[in-house]
Amino acid sequence: MNIKTEVARGLLSIGAVFFRPNEPFTWASGIKSPVYCDNRLILTAPAVRNTVEQAIADTVKKEYPECEALIGTSTAGIAHAAIAGHILGMPMGYVRSGNKDHGRQNRIEGKLVPGQKVVVVEDLISTGGSVIEVVDALREAGAEVLGIVAIFTYGMKKGIERLAAADAKCITLTDFDTIAEVAAGEGYIAPADIARLKAFRDNPSDESWIGK
Repeated sequence: MNIKTEVARGLLSIGAVFFRPNEPFTWASGIKSPVYCDNRLILTAPAVRNTVEQAIADTVKKEYPECEALIGTSTAGIAHAAIAGHILGMPMGYVRSGNKDHGRQNRIEGKLVPGQKVVVVEDLISTGGSVIEVVDALREAGAEVLGIVAIFTYGMKKGIERLAAADAKCITLTDFDTIAEVAAGEGYIAPADIARLKAFRDNPSDESWIGK
């Protein structure tokens, strides 16, 4: 079993990625989605957590061999960066969503040396906006951002284009298409639902897939 399939199977087994094409969820943006994703649940499931964190560590070693520190996104990426950093024996830090309003008013927490080669750890990628803000903050602080490791990506066009425009390499452990295929194969959804899910992925603002 390849790592994309193994991680997909693990996320489905703990309800971290949950498909409900007939009763879509509503995102904060108002978009109707057949998918609910909460990778924080990984932290409460030791077996899946071990698989995911080892996969993050292995991906960093393979894709970013020059990495000197892991940087988590706030808040969901922090624990994953810490655990993978522990496995690798590597420093970690994280980037806040905004500067603190007290103390040293840091946005970047942890020691960051100008020129340091870092990898950003993120739990999921949708439109890519939040992780690109983290990449920009690190670059402004003088870090060399080698790229991103994320647990899951929706594979949305907007996210892919934003990451490309930011010149930010992004490797994900698993993706929307893999999880949809595994979900159909293991009975979480009907095989016929795969086309509906991909229609959502390709154009989230088009709700014609609902009720099909």
